[in-house]
Amino acid sequence: MSDTRDDQKPEAAGKATEKSERKDKVDSPSAAPVRKPVWLHIFGHDITAPFLLLLLSLALFVPGQWTVPPLDRDEPRFTQATKQMLETNDYIDIRFQDQARHKKPVGIYWLQAAAVKLTGQGADAPLWAYRLPSVIASIISVLATFWLARAFMGPAGALLAAGFVALAIIVGVEARLAKTDAALFAMIIIAQGALARVWLKDPDKRLWGLGFLFWTALAGSVLIKGPVGPMVIGLTVVGLMAMKRKAAWFKGTAPIAGLLWFVLLVSPWFVAIWIATDGTFFTEAIGKDLLGKVGQGQEGHGAPPLTHLGAMFGIFWPLPAFFVIALPLIWHERKSPLVTFAVAWFVPSWIVFELVATKLPHYTMPLLPALALPVAAALMEGAGATTRTWLRWVAAVLLAVPALGLAVAAFAGPFALGVWPSPPGSVLLAVGAVFAIAAASRVLRGPALYAFPAICLTAICVSIGFWGFVGPALTPIWVSPRLVAAMDEIPGCADKSNRLVVTTGFHEPSFIFLEGTTTKIVSAQDAAAFLAADEAANPATCRIAAIESREEAAFLAAAKEIGLVPEAVKRVDGLNINGGDDVDIGLYEKSVPTTVSEDGNEQQQ
Repeated sequence: MSDTRDDQKPEAAGKATEKSERKDKVDSPSAAPVRKPVWLHIFGHDITAPFLLLLLSLALFVPGQWTVPPLDRDEPRFTQATKQMLETNDYIDIRFQDQARHKKPVGIYWLQAAAVKLTGQGADAPLWAYRLPSVIASIISVLATFWLARAFMGPAGALLAAGFVALAIIVGVEARLAKTDAALFAMIIIAQGALARVWLKDPDKRLWGLGFLFWTALAGSVLIKGPVGPMVIGLTVVGLMAMKRKAAWFKGTAPIAGLLWFVLLVSPWFVAIWIATDGTFFTEAIGKDLLGKVGQGQEGHGAPPLTHLGAMFGIFWPLPAFFVIALPLIWHERKSPLVTFAVAWFVPSWIVFELVATKLPHYTMPLLPALALPVAAALMEGAGATTRTWLRWVAAVLLAVPALGLAVAAFAGPFALGVWPSPPGSVLLAVGAVFAIAAASRVLRGPALYAFPAICLTAICVSIGFWGFVGPALTPIWVSPRLVAAMDEIPGCADKSNRLVVTTGFHEPSFIFLEGTTTKIVSAQDAAAFLAADEAANPATCRIAAIESREEAAFLAAAKEIGLVPEAVKRVDGLNINGGDDVDIGLYEKSVPTTVSEDGNEQQQ
């Protein structure tokens, strides 16, 4: 299965393979050539396709980078740890306030720190600077998918495969989160692209350039997220060897020299962190974080097997709809090199992800291109032209329903939270739903390839409408930024450098990141003692205790015991999206006693 009708031969397919594939196409009743639409004639080339993919990626990934606050809890944990690296100039040990953060390797923290410095800012840089590695890595992932797909098909089909990666909901989400997964995704795709070329060439000699790229990307994946990259890539290698009953092709990666290069890249930091933590990092990262996720669902994220399979219908949208249409043709071409590589990539890792107890939606994102490759090739072969009617209806529903649901939620959701909908956001999502219905209608009427432009417009409308307008306008869920803004309005407390803050009952990492590293999470008794303390060295210092309503009774009782009279100067309420609990937070200062002068006016002492 490969796109050879645009006068472009597959990059690494031999003549025997091409002959076999042509015979398969003739024998296949579903493989009728499809007439290329005008847009594919224009952009289905090696020069114009990456340009279009870059523009599409920017339209999908940039909206919301500046306006969406930190999303609890993972993102601010990463950004706060990077912030402390910049504050302390310690780029080896990873810490969240006083606690060691021995969960992930250092790669993403280095990338975020570099991004902050390259923007000319310091530790107090805005959130978008910390998010730069994720959005850049997401764009690289799209372009790397195009390069990967070119090993199997012409530029027109590769454009479709990369487009599906760009459109996927999960990729758009991770592009806006300053954490590991977008960067890991890019490393895995680059490594798989090199691996695919080595496997297709089946060389009897070492391919030094591809080997260097393969082992470098593999090392990058380890420095970013430990064993996940080697697991996905390694299982692909094993799967290819098993399916073809041949292992000699792997010497094209120069495995001995490559392994030495890999060790040279990853070992310096691992040795340094071993020395700095006396081996504690590996105990925590492997013994608790990794094995804990395998054995039981961490932080309430456990789920039964097949959960990931069901989730893919949502997070990989719109790809699953086109996969349903393309499945008969993919099955017919199941012995082709493209489908063989995709199966070796997808199936073993998917089984592992399903067996792991902890399940989060982004875990399966590295498998997305494995589905996009055969679907793109099938669309170029006319998938959908002769597909059964009921399958086309299933695909149409999968295309239209998510967009319609988002349009309804953009209007009704804000009312449920007690705020007004965002007019431009609601309109854009409604327009996106119209495009989705048009795409679904096109799928029902013939080759699914012709529905691709409409679904791209849907995704662009959703991206701009939701991330640019609807999400930021949901003010009740953005508790942390509103807390910081409320403290900025307290007289004498606008200057963060003279502000000391403790919080009780509200422990979200986003609040720590936005307010500052010195913010402390304390008990109700310690919060009362904090307000009662005198700041003799700097009497101008502003002390604030943020007390969640569930802890207020204990706080006031503790204050009474030590003779403190606290004063609630502000209140902030909202919805904590982690758990869905309502929160009501009082901002307390130490009450300043007043006296009455002879003229009857109150004076502060």
